[in-house]
Amino acid sequence: MKKFDILPIIFGVLLSIIALYFMLRPSTALSAPVSTIPIVKIGNLSWDQTEMTIDDVKTFADATGFVSQAEKNGGGLSYEAGFVKKLGWTWKTPYGDPAKSSEPAVHLNQAEAQSVCQFYGKRLPTNDEWISAAFVEQRANPPASFTKGQRYPFPGGNTPAVSHCLSGCGDYRGVAPAGALNRGTGHVPAGVTKPGVNGLLDMGGNVWEWTATERNGGYITRGASWWYGPERQKESDVESKQGDIAVVYIGFRCISGN
Repeated sequence: MKKFDILPIIFGVLLSIIALYFMLRPSTALSAPVSTIPIVKIGNLSWDQTEMTIDDVKTFADATGFVSQAEKNGGGLSYEAGFVKKLGWTWKTPYGDPAKSSEPAVHLNQAEAQSVCQFYGKRLPTNDEWISAAFVEQRANPPASFTKGQRYPFPGGNTPAVSHCLSGCGDYRGVAPAGALNRGTGHVPAGVTKPGVNGLLDMGGNVWEWTATERNGGYITRGASWWYGPERQKESDVESKQGDIAVVYIGFRCISGN
């Protein structure tokens, strides 16, 4: 009778188990890259605490070869008695000069903003989601200056003092070089201002923020910017812009969840 050798069978089973493990284990290569921006949990959604930064867009561009439409056009737009193209102004160089990595990423259109969010496994908020996060305090134990469940007139709370705008906000000065703008001082880097409703920064002022909600052939932007006073930050102010526009005072922030 031929002796039965079980060792090859055991060896084959072990190889199959090892192969199955490598096939089924989570792949880090397929996982979404990790953003440098802190996260704030509001209800079922996770919000970037600040607006999207140049640092995180650079990570996206380096990984994907992304070139923005403003770069292809030779520059993005600013407003000077009408929109004008500013040569060399892009998300890398918002006012023509190299920027700090912590500055908000501007000169990106709505589709480009959405692509950056998707790279990090996130998305742009809807208008309703943005309003809820910006004006209704939802933290279980907010700091003394905020009350759970209260609806505030500004994303900063009862006043726009924590935000950066043209006038009537906090004592902040933007980073735009002298003479670069015909109005205002430009944006400030992420993390410079103080937290507002739900602990978010710059939901009011600094730069407009793209949303995913369509309106009048474009997309709603929220929060106003350094170009305007605090009256534009209010919930009743619904602004929409063409989705393909890339402007020095329009940025965005990302969220995740349903």
